Amino acid sequence: MNIQAMMKQAQKLQKDMMEAKSQIDETVFEGSSSIVTVQVKGTKELISVNITETVDLEDKEMLEDMIVVAVNDAMKKIDKATEEKMGKYTQGMPGLF
Repeated sequence: MNIQAMMKQAQKLQKDMMEAKSQIDETVFEGSSSIVTVQVKGTKELISVNITETVDLEDKEMLEDMIVVAVNDAMKKIDKATEEKMGKYTQGMPGLF
C-alpha cells in the first residue's frame, strides 16, 4: 500500500469518527430514578429535569438524591453509546472520547 492510499484511508477514518461523534453529541439521552427524569445531550449538557410527583420540602434531601441518580443514569447511557459507536475507531486507545 502506498503512502497516498494510507493517507486517504486515514482521512476517511477521521471523517467517519467525527460523524459518529457528532451523532452521539446530538442524541438526547434520558436518565431516571423513581420520581425524576432528566434529559441530557450527548455532549453531557443537561437539557431538562422532570419531577413526576410533588415533594414535601422536608423531603428535599431525597429529591436531591433522586436528581443525582437520574443524571448519573443518563451519563452512563452516554458513555455506553460512545463506547459502542466509537470503540471500533479507538481500539487500544482508551479514554480518547
